[in-house]
Amino acid sequence: MDFPLPELGEGVYEAELVRWLVEPGDTVKRGQPLLEVLTDKAMMEVPAPFAGKILRVQGEAGSRLAVGETVLSYESAGVRESAPAGSANGESFHLTAHAPAADNSTKSADSHTPVASPSVRHLARTLGVDLDKIRGSGPAGRILIDDLTNLLNRPTTEATPKTAPAAHRLDYGQPGTRIKMTGLRRKIALHLVDATRRIPHYSYMDECDVTDMVRLRQSLRDPCAKAGVKLTYLAFVIKAVTMALKEVPFVNASLDDDAEEIILHSHYNVGVAVATPTGLVVPVIHDADTKDLFTIAKEIERLSTDAKAGKIKLEDLKGGTFTVTSIGNIGGLISTPIINHPEVGIIGIGKVTRRPVYDANDQLRPADIIYLSFSFDHRVVDGSVGAAFGNVVKRHLENPAAMLLPS
Repeated sequence: MDFPLPELGEGVYEAELVRWLVEPGDTVKRGQPLLEVLTDKAMMEVPAPFAGKILRVQGEAGSRLAVGETVLSYESAGVRESAPAGSANGESFHLTAHAPAADNSTKSADSHTPVASPSVRHLARTLGVDLDKIRGSGPAGRILIDDLTNLLNRPTTEATPKTAPAAHRLDYGQPGTRIKMTGLRRKIALHLVDATRRIPHYSYMDECDVTDMVRLRQSLRDPCAKAGVKLTYLAFVIKAVTMALKEVPFVNASLDDDAEEIILHSHYNVGVAVATPTGLVVPVIHDADTKDLFTIAKEIERLSTDAKAGKIKLEDLKGGTFTVTSIGNIGGLISTPIINHPEVGIIGIGKVTRRPVYDANDQLRPADIIYLSFSFDHRVVDGSVGAAFGNVVKRHLENPAAMLLPS
């Protein structure tokens, strides 16, 4: 019997064969992965909707396969079970949406209401802290962020060791070898060549004093870890970028070349460039404007983990309206990133550096500085608009406590 390549998603008509997971002579069970394919930068395994013996396979790594094309032949071990409606040969390729977890930290009101700002109250709810049990150090007993983080940073008697996940090593190449441009590497090459051919890029750089952000993140890191949140600088950047996109809509846009129309998007879907062992992928945080800082941090970790493990879903790679790329964890101050077409802007984040700066009173003080590298499509974003957008991003990064407020 012949097995055709099943439907892999809406609007997907072909895929690139990455590798076979079976070979002629193998006996397979229903649901066992047969081959790995790549489509729109989404790597996925195609499962067997049958049980039987593989007779032959068709195609080699790098070849293009059309949906409906026969990819292998097999000898059935029994009656083939019918696939449920809405799935591809019994295996769904759609991501199931999960409702947000219920917030059980809200207490019933009593006669005494602690004095605290909205950002402190929101942070307390997120971390499951009862403000009634905190003595505020501010005026009139007002609870400050420092009071909250000092409480949570107290050492506990119970150790909570956490096993670090296995690192996904990047491939730096082997001298004296030739590598065929297939799979994700070919996708990256085609996409970036197309982007540079279509888009007249211009670059804009600025420096940003993130001393307060570094201090706030440091004070929140351990409490967030106890709440299951890995808080990184990238979460602050994505939150700041999302807020800036709402203030400067021309940057949250795309250009329809054929219709010669600029499309200003009403959704704020921020892509995050992730380096994986097989190349660069850009998963998307959808509707980032509706997510708080801690939810964004969780999304970054989930998407990065899935991407590096080669398990990222097609739904997580579609619909981006702006992209953030960071080299800060590796090194480097300034970059000139290539825009992820059809978007019109991208920001590159360098590493945080400590150096002396002058304050408003011309006194030297130590500061944590980060460099912001923007690339814009000059057909849509004028220089003044790009500079205005950069100023808004800076303003939010330099006032990080405000980003703790609910959207």
